[in-house]
Amino acid sequence: MVQKEDVLKALGNIIDPDLQKDIVSLGFIKNLEVKDTSVSFSIELTTPACPLKNQFKKQAEELVGKLPGVEKVVVEMTAGKTHHHQLKPLAGVDNIIAIASTKGGVGKSTIAAAIASEVAGRGYRVGLLDADIFGPSMPSLFHIHSPRIVESNGKLKPVEFGNLKLMSFGFLLGDAPAIMRGPMVSGYIQQLLQQVDWGELDYLFIDMPPGTGDTQLTISQTIQLDGAVIVTTRSNLSLVDVARGILMFEKVKVPMLGIIENMAYFVCDSCDKKHYIFGEKKSVLSDRFGLDTLAHIPLIPGAFDTFAEYRTHEVIQNMTDTLIRKIGAGRIRKKNPPRVNLGKDHIEFLWHEGGKTTIDYRSLRESCGCAYCVDEYSGEQLLNPKEIPNDIRALEVFPLGNYAVSVQWSDGHTSSIYPYARLKELNYVK
Repeated sequence: MVQKEDVLKALGNIIDPDLQKDIVSLGFIKNLEVKDTSVSFSIELTTPACPLKNQFKKQAEELVGKLPGVEKVVVEMTAGKTHHHQLKPLAGVDNIIAIASTKGGVGKSTIAAAIASEVAGRGYRVGLLDADIFGPSMPSLFHIHSPRIVESNGKLKPVEFGNLKLMSFGFLLGDAPAIMRGPMVSGYIQQLLQQVDWGELDYLFIDMPPGTGDTQLTISQTIQLDGAVIVTTRSNLSLVDVARGILMFEKVKVPMLGIIENMAYFVCDSCDKKHYIFGEKKSVLSDRFGLDTLAHIPLIPGAFDTFAEYRTHEVIQNMTDTLIRKIGAGRIRKKNPPRVNLGKDHIEFLWHEGGKTTIDYRSLRESCGCAYCVDEYSGEQLLNPKEIPNDIRALEVFPLGNYAVSVQWSDGHTSSIYPYARLKELNYVK
């Protein structure tokens, strides 16, 4: 009769491509039982909608089924639970993801609606919270302008849209303008977070208002976010704000999952050529911030006009798959930032995998790649090296996840973000 050790050895050949480890050492195999010629077990994924689910199941059935003496293999696919118990209305929500933009007009609400609709369309329980008090988009995107909001036991019931549950301040306000000061805004945000009965959800996506002000901080400090995505275009004005958004989320300990570049290109009707609106270099966001670009979304006529009758699209499918995999990998990966030593005229990074990088302050300041220091379109340096003070030094250094560090400089510059890969290229002291 086959032994459990034989089964685990066979399953050890299944490698998670995102974590680069086998599913046995990752602890994914649960409830393994062997009875005569039958083997049963579950594979516990890190997130319910993992796109690799069917692939893992098929591999497991084939590998274990080939073992001598095995005639039947039963594989159950499950996902780990991380209920957010600090707020009772969110106790049944497994994943809370913020979809943010630090500048308006980049299509953030449309992207949030597309991701939520796509995941819900795959059969998962999804909520979408429109947290923009002054410019709520959900009523227009879903053509729900006069919903009947039901209150039960002091809680608001979200509007149900198939597997998708929606809540927006626009449902409560109607078409009247929201005229209120900061404390009132924070109060309404607290109401949306604490007085909506979401029930059991696999994912709750929060469509954040643009900016990095009180509303964003209220949300980040009130609930435990599993991660944040920043939607942007590649224009200089947007890139200035992307850095601010990254710094805001990291400082309130919200993991950054990546960047979605919207309106990246369009495809010509007559020649089928991709025309990149803000330049053809596709990796510029990753190069500049160290974060992965989850998707380059083109202009697709009619694809995002309405979600009242959602029609999936290959671009949305790929974007959603990449995001879901990032959510899952983020649950397992440990943060391993470098240890930082600030010297008199240089900075030293000691890497967790071994080795160190030493850079003098002036050289590091001069190599800043933010939108204030480098022109996005031409790549020309905007920072004049002669204007850097001779006594320039780093005042504070903040590790940003596993991808970059932020440096606050003595000349008042605060938007410097240095990807780890870039730092390792700058290993010198003048």
